[in-house]
Amino acid sequence: MLRLQAFKFELMPTGEQQRQMRRFAGSCRFVFNKALAWQKERYEQGESRLGYAGLCKRLTEWRHDPETAWLANAPVHPLQQALKDLERAYANFFAQRADFPRFKKKGQRDSLRYPDPKQIKLDRANSRIFLPKLGWLRYRNSREALGMVKNVTVSQCCGKWFVSIQTERKMAQPIPKGGAVGIDMGVSRFATLSDGTFYAPLNSFKRHEDRLRKAQRAMSRKTRLSNNWKKAKARIQRIHSRIGNARRDYLHKTSTTISQNHAMVCIEDLPVRNLSRSAAGTTEVPGRNVRAKSGLNKSILDQGWFEFRRQLDYKLAWNGGWLVAVPPRNTSRTCPCCGHVSADNRQSQARFECVECGFEENADVVGAINVSRAGHARFACEVSDAVMSPAAGTHRSDSGMARCRA
Repeated sequence: MLRLQAFKFELMPTGEQQRQMRRFAGSCRFVFNKALAWQKERYEQGESRLGYAGLCKRLTEWRHDPETAWLANAPVHPLQQALKDLERAYANFFAQRADFPRFKKKGQRDSLRYPDPKQIKLDRANSRIFLPKLGWLRYRNSREALGMVKNVTVSQCCGKWFVSIQTERKMAQPIPKGGAVGIDMGVSRFATLSDGTFYAPLNSFKRHEDRLRKAQRAMSRKTRLSNNWKKAKARIQRIHSRIGNARRDYLHKTSTTISQNHAMVCIEDLPVRNLSRSAAGTTEVPGRNVRAKSGLNKSILDQGWFEFRRQLDYKLAWNGGWLVAVPPRNTSRTCPCCGHVSADNRQSQARFECVECGFEENADVVGAINVSRAGHARFACEVSDAVMSPAAGTHRSDSGMARCRA
């Protein structure tokens, strides 16, 4: 099987290289915004939207235009990748997977991507990488980048530059280890497994909330765009970066542990966007318990449920396992002993007691058990459908994972 994996390292560029990367990232942002504005103008005039090939022709004209001749100083491939990103944004919008493409802003997710591996040289022994028009850049070689380089993305975050190296390598078909387990996601307990194991929530945002509030309050007292305002803004960005890094580290460690020790993981197909939707309502129909719902929404988003599921998906694929998503309906109200379904079974947030047979257990463990059983039933149905009709149902992808979608 072919395994695609990205390795991210911190760059140690010189002052001139930092200035060049800022210029190149700004050129990519300019091309993206100019192409988006041009597409909007064509739409207003009743003309059809151009594809990636047509936008590349416009890019050639912009590079030779005296007003935008400075675009020729930037490498052409990252500029073309900015147009490809715009094309993908339009495709996601028409497929109702994302909102309409928005203009990029300076200082937010500045990046540039080199897609041609022939122009990239990776010197692992000396911890350096060669990129077109940037030369050799040193990076913090914290781990070995395995495989053949496919593309490289350079990005900026909180004043630091990072390089993400995507590689491809052949691996033997993995054999999954362990059995099946169900997972119940929650706020008081981040993840509860059907075998009784649970992972406490990290709550990285909650830990830094007071510090973040004070920094934002200090920034509000500064004159906008002044030097002190920029320093205060950089301080807020560092806090947000620390919150995100802590959350990602926790999710990676937890998902890696679960994926390496279980062959099949059953998880709830939670609509996170709907669960974290504001309850404010409208002026005509105001919401109820808005403050309490706002706190719950903040706690839900602080857990990172969707990112956790995404990481489980590809890590189980790497280990030859399966991820089964099941509907969350009545998973915390069904008695795993007698099968009685009632809202009265859940006496409190943490206590489950069946009103029919008297079975008692932690409510999150009960939910995980029901998720595990529902996942087994769904997996068996998908497998039988795949046997009857190989073109449908559960299948093994090229990465070696049988995917079961809810």
